[in-house]
Amino acid sequence: MAVDNQTVVYISEQIVILISCALSFLGSLLIICTYIIWPDLRTTPRTLLVFLSVADFLSAGSYAYGVWSVFESNSVDCVVQGAISTFANTSSFFWTVSIAIYLYILIVKSNQSVADSFVLCFHVISWGIPLGITVAALALGRIGYDASEVSVGWCWVRIQAPDHVLWMLLTGKIWEFLAYLTLPVLYILIKKHIHRAHAALSEYRPILACSPLSQSLSNMADRKLTLIPIIFIALRIWSTVRFVLMLADSPARQNPVLVTLHGVGNTFQGAANCIMFVLFTQPIRSRLSTMLCCCSCRVGSGASLIPSNTPNHSGLCLDVETPSQPEDTPNTSPRGWPDGC
Repeated sequence: MAVDNQTVVYISEQIVILISCALSFLGSLLIICTYIIWPDLRTTPRTLLVFLSVADFLSAGSYAYGVWSVFESNSVDCVVQGAISTFANTSSFFWTVSIAIYLYILIVKSNQSVADSFVLCFHVISWGIPLGITVAALALGRIGYDASEVSVGWCWVRIQAPDHVLWMLLTGKIWEFLAYLTLPVLYILIKKHIHRAHAALSEYRPILACSPLSQSLSNMADRKLTLIPIIFIALRIWSTVRFVLMLADSPARQNPVLVTLHGVGNTFQGAANCIMFVLFTQPIRSRLSTMLCCCSCRVGSGASLIPSNTPNHSGLCLDVETPSQPEDTPNTSPRGWPDGC
């Protein structure tokens, strides 16, 4: 395919996608920081989410550099950016599926020891396979300028390579297709198991099953398990559409709306994960709210001008000791499933 066919990336598209990159970058960073700051809230599912966020963090940063630069040749920084985004994006697919597999074993099979034993395998697969593919692609000179035919300014697989379609599959598309199939199946099975468990609980302990807390946890789990595969597919499908249009040599792949949707979909995953993480994880949400409240109170009250030994009677979150309160602990459902996992 001739480089003359390159897709034009407009300034408006760059701005929208760079904003998406920034949100994903900050969202991934928030997930990582909350994991570091509050060790008492660390669970294995949240640990896996942190590794997914590391991949999304690298992906957002490398995509932002590519969108900002809008490469036009196989320069050194183009190849470096393409290698980082290839590794991070592929790793993100593997970690997303790994989390689903972990939750399936933990909830449906009710075997935490077996689920935990898979964590090492997840690391080997989710870091090792993307690294091996990226190194092989670099060694064979397949990473480079792709004329934005299946990207939006950033570099990926060299469009002039005779086997570029094969390497596009190996460095992302084949894993994307597998994720489309695997995620809905696993999360549907998990949802069905939770519904059956709730129905059994309603039969034997109707008062407990009908309690507001039980209903709230069940509804929250149901919403989250529905949203995860839907959001993943809704974000990623646009890059798949452009890939198929490229195979068909259709000029529709250069449509500005489709190009923008592709760019946002590829770069917004970290932000989407963060939004769901905060909305569906009550301990994190309450602690972040408290932190923001205290910070705004300090700024509004001019706390820096008040001596530290001055008694505080205003309730403005200044530096005074208050009666200790029990630490928030991760919510669990009646069967012990971790909230926010």
